[in-house]
Amino acid sequence: MGLGILDHGKWIPEREQEDDKGRFVRPSTTFRNWITADGSSGFQAEADRYHLYVSLACPWAHRTLILRQLKGLTDAISISIVDPVIDQNSWEFSDAPGAIPDSVNHANYLWELYVKAEPDYTGRVTVPILWDRQTNSIVNNESREIIRMFDTEFTDIATTHLDLYPSVLQSQIDDTIDAIYQPINNGVYRAGFATTQDAYEEAVTELFDALDRWETVLQNQRYLCGDRLTEADVCMFTTLLRFDPVYYLHFKCNLRRIVDYPNLWGYLRDIYQYPGIQETCNLEHIKLHYYKSHPKVNPTRLVPKGPILDLESAHGRDRQFA
Repeated sequence: MGLGILDHGKWIPEREQEDDKGRFVRPSTTFRNWITADGSSGFQAEADRYHLYVSLACPWAHRTLILRQLKGLTDAISISIVDPVIDQNSWEFSDAPGAIPDSVNHANYLWELYVKAEPDYTGRVTVPILWDRQTNSIVNNESREIIRMFDTEFTDIATTHLDLYPSVLQSQIDDTIDAIYQPINNGVYRAGFATTQDAYEEAVTELFDALDRWETVLQNQRYLCGDRLTEADVCMFTTLLRFDPVYYLHFKCNLRRIVDYPNLWGYLRDIYQYPGIQETCNLEHIKLHYYKSHPKVNPTRLVPKGPILDLESAHGRDRQFA
């Protein structure tokens, strides 16, 4: 996430985000190198070589934190956490509660890392970033690829044997991640950053059609791809966690809340209570970021006190699908 852009290495705080019909357009990520277990890609999976830059507020970055935690890579891959609020200079490394300074490059702002990796870089400045200490550059800034690398290429380094991309489900997992991306993961942004009524209604309709569909699916199975947690659930979870506190109000995704969906609400609590995941969640950073970083959406920058969410209440899905 990030609302500014670099133009040939120069930071520009504001950028156009919509097409001529007012639809939010998310440009593609640009650093797409691949880390492999054997190093055949030029980037070998090694402990203490890679550094992860994240925001606790960003759903895309949150995915990578979850995989790092669940795979037992917290000692092997170090992290920096930016301030929850974006200012005119993009994501900042600060002493805010929950933030962790840049111990690798000692940057003040995230855009400095992009310029260090590519002095003439033009494009978005976003988290997550996976940095390689050896080449002193960005390896990858695409969350879907980073979680796949953590899951499949760091197996010999990981301290757990959890497999979130099992061979028997790989095709289904990929199809599910594809299916939820545009209407749900990106759909909340398409609704929240739309600048015309038609663009907003198109996005919000597709969003709730998709949520309704997955509510039905989750009536008959514990997770998106069956009876086990997979990468697809991680991708869904980080959006659902932010839905009621942020997207419902701030992005006008207010046909229904997640707590109004019996199965999605139970599913959200089920994953939140999965060992290790709660430690990666920070609702304070989430709310501070969205309500204070988007003045065009929330000009007052006031942060609402609610809602009250009991994410630790019993969900019963473990017994339901035992």
